[in-house]
Amino acid sequence: MKFDVLTLFPEMFDSLKQSIIGKALEKKLIQINLINIRDFSKDKHKKVDDTPYGGGAGMVIMPDVVYDAYKSINAEDAKVIYMSPQGKKMNQKKVEELSNQEHLIILCGHYEGIDQRVLDKIVDEEISIGDYVLTGGEIPAMVLIDSISRYVKGVLKQDSIKEESFSNGFLEYPQYTRPEIFEGEKVPEVLLSGNHQNIKKWRQEKSLEITKIKRPDLL
Repeated sequence: MKFDVLTLFPEMFDSLKQSIIGKALEKKLIQINLINIRDFSKDKHKKVDDTPYGGGAGMVIMPDVVYDAYKSINAEDAKVIYMSPQGKKMNQKKVEELSNQEHLIILCGHYEGIDQRVLDKIVDEEISIGDYVLTGGEIPAMVLIDSISRYVKGVLKQDSIKEESFSNGFLEYPQYTRPEIFEGEKVPEVLLSGNHQNIKKWRQEKSLEITKIKRPDLL
């Protein structure tokens, strides 16, 4: 899986070099290329934004610098995603769908946004990570990369993906590990029984119970 990220702040993505995603990068299971939009500025001060036509607060990223950054990528079969609060809200189904792509280009907005003309020209889909506004699209882009990468073959064991929250429409059952007794609380007896059929049944029941309590909207 190849990710090309168009951003004004490539240094923000250093956190992806850690943990599971970092190991996936080392193993070349995924590839993350960071393209600095500012590198394509024609201004000697590397300016990439200007005041909005019609007036208003803030600055808008100019279309030509974004388009030139996009054109620098070999994007023949790539899907272009713009991280935007106006996009469709991301969910597990969308993550799984996008994990089947071989090449994604992710565009990160900033300031008051990006000139609409270049969005109309290059963007295939807008995605939001929630009904709120952030200072830029970099954090949402990292959320998207992390969630998709987990579905790339070899990044995680298949069992880890199969039985987690949202994978079957419900939230995940509670997890326990050693010590067997913590602060007077014992691990549920069924998990110590070795009876896999009973354990599976208990987990299904707990999964449904937790979903009813925490996210009844999923039922």
